[in-house]
Amino acid sequence: MTVDHAQLYLCTDARTTQGDFSDFLDAAFAGGVDIIQLRDKHIHAGHELELLAVLAEAAARNGKLWAVNDRADLAAVSGAPVFHVGQDDLPVNAARTLLTSATVIGLSSHTPTEVDAALVLPALDYFCVGPIWATPTKPGRAAVGLELVRYAAEQVRTVRAGAVQAAALQNTHPWFAIGGIDESNIVEVVAAGAERVVVVRAITQSADPTAAAQRLRGYLPTLR
Repeated sequence: MTVDHAQLYLCTDARTTQGDFSDFLDAAFAGGVDIIQLRDKHIHAGHELELLAVLAEAAARNGKLWAVNDRADLAAVSGAPVFHVGQDDLPVNAARTLLTSATVIGLSSHTPTEVDAALVLPALDYFCVGPIWATPTKPGRAAVGLELVRYAAEQVRTVRAGAVQAAALQNTHPWFAIGGIDESNIVEVVAAGAERVVVVRAITQSADPTAAAQRLRGYLPTLR
């Protein structure tokens, strides 16, 4: 599995209340999740490393990817294949100096200007566009709406068309729509041009994570 082929990306906390972290990971991967990121602001670094080891084992069992959020030091120590940062976190170029060349780096983007920058940033491997709708996982972050999804999709189409005309070999970075996406609105997100999505509650709050992932996966188009 590579990020280029990933379409369904899940962010989860440590599942402290449920006490089922390992089982939940296997269930989500089994349903078609391609990448799982551990994102929990309420655990200390030592505990996070322990959980990342569990996540790494689950990903290996299922042939999928796993990600660290914000902490480049933990990504480096744990050997994470994917590392994600926000606009106010460690800059992508700085993170690249701390991680191996094989580590995939992703960046959150919230405006057209940030999308434009992400498309041409050499140290970047993928980016996220959102939050499409307001979400409690990002309190205080204003929703950007579907218009930014349409903008990103159009910019990618333009870059790809230019690359073809120039007989260039490079491709655009993969990108994911994120923020409040679930079964009630994923059709709108795909119609706006997204081929990949990041979800949280749509799977973490489901009584059947495998089935929830399978249903979400069913809405996503075949990658072009």
